[in-house]
Formats: sequence, C-alpha cells, structure tokens
Amino acid sequence: MSNIAYLPDERRTAILAMLARGEAVSATKLAAQFSVSEDAIRRDLRRLAAEGLCEKVYGGALPPVSAAKPFSVRAGEGCDRKEALARSALSLLKPRDCVFLDVGSTNVALAELLPTDLELTIVTNSLPVGMALMGRPGLKLFMLGGPVNSQVGGVTGARTVADIQNYHFDLTFLGTCALSRENGVSAFDGEDAEVKRAAAKGSKKVAVLIAEEKLGTQQPHKVLPFDQIDFLIFEDNAGKQNLRDYKTDTNEVIAAGENRPQAAGTS
Repeated sequence: MSNIAYLPDERRTAILAMLARGEAVSATKLAAQFSVSEDAIRRDLRRLAAEGLCEKVYGGALPPVSAAKPFSVRAGEGCDRKEALARSALSLLKPRDCVFLDVGSTNVALAELLPTDLELTIVTNSLPVGMALMGRPGLKLFMLGGPVNSQVGGVTGARTVADIQNYHFDLTFLGTCALSRENGVSAFDGEDAEVKRAAAKGSKKVAVLIAEEKLGTQQPHKVLPFDQIDFLIFEDNAGKQNLRDYKTDTNEVIAAGENRPQAAGTS
C-alpha cells in the first residue's frame, strides 16, 4: 500500500494517466495502491466513465474506445510510411508460400509490392487487396466470401471464418488496430477480430506491420496474444527502446528500412 494520501482529483488524474497508456485498471488493485476503499475507486471510475474518459467494466475500467476511421479515410493517410513497412515485409516471403493478407491499408500497400516470380498463393478478405492483385501474372488469388464490412474494408462474419478453415497458410499478415506487450493484438470490430483469430490459428507464422501510434494501445476485441506473433515490423522512427521492449526469444523484430536477406525475386 502507498503511504501517500491522494486527494480525489489527484487520484483520478493518476488513474487517467494509466488509462492513457492503454492499461486496463482494477478497482481492487487501485484501492490498494491509493490506500482507499474499493467503493471510493468505483466512484472515481463511475465519474470518469460519465465524462467519457474510460469504459466502466466489471471490477474496473478500460481505456475509452476510439472510433475506428472508415477504411476509405485510412487508405489515404501515411502512404509513404505504409510503403516503407510493406517493403520490409517482402523479405519474409518464400517461393510458393500460401499467404493470408488481412484487411488493412498497410496490407494493401504490401499487395501492391508483391513480386510475381515467387509463385505465391494469396488469400484475402480485403476487397482493396483483391483489386490490387486481380490479373497480376504469377500470383494465385483467392477471395474469401461473406458480407462486406465497409468499416474494415473487407468481408467478415461466420462465412468468412468458415472459408478460412479451408486453407493452410505459411504466413499471415494481420491488420493491426492496436498492439501491446500485455494485450497483444486487438481490434475495434468483433467480427473482424474473429476472422483475424481464425487466420492466425491456421497459419505457421504470423507477421504484424505496426504504425508507431498503435504501439502500447488496446481495443475492445482480443485477437492474438503477444507471444504468438512471429514477426514484428516497426517504423524506422519507432526508437531503439521500443525495439528492445518488444523483442523476445520467440519473435523477430524488424525496423523498416533495415537490411535483411530477401527471397529471390523480392528486390
């Protein structure tokens, strides 16, 4: 227990700082940390939730859920940054791989750069990815079925999940709404998260291309624990500390732009 006495406003400010870091907070742990009753903490959380500053859940609170931008908006943002991430991802491809390209504007950038001499099989639920690859020589393209979710830019739902189970993927590129060491990959949309989980489950390896602003954040729907990510590709300005913080014995961390041996045909 802390020996420091916090005024209610100071306590709520400290709780907000935790939430701003993407942390879920527990009423029991906060009560011990601030040496107050759980009832006092619950009153704090109710007030913060009423002001839209957190999402109240049983036993504690979550950071407020940010509204996801429509895909049509995201597609036009940070194009140079997405292309740099995508170029670094090319080194992960091997001849005759079966690859799942998830929804996401960064994965569209990757689709546009895919080499045509590796005899790749590409499976996707992303309509823009499908459009980018349609008619490209040397690539086999398979589109998953299901109702179109315009928010995420592709198909989601039970049919999409069922279709995914017909494939064995060598590599899956997950579209990533949020990433943290504690909570792994998470998503805004529940049906989108279900598709992502099914793709990861059916894949030998999973790769994530992550923009700096998504690091250390979480969204409501769980996708994949951090220790199940095999490749993490960061922007080159993510900083050495981030690269160290996210490196483990079971993954490979790649900074966009760094030299890494590439498969033949990806230059």
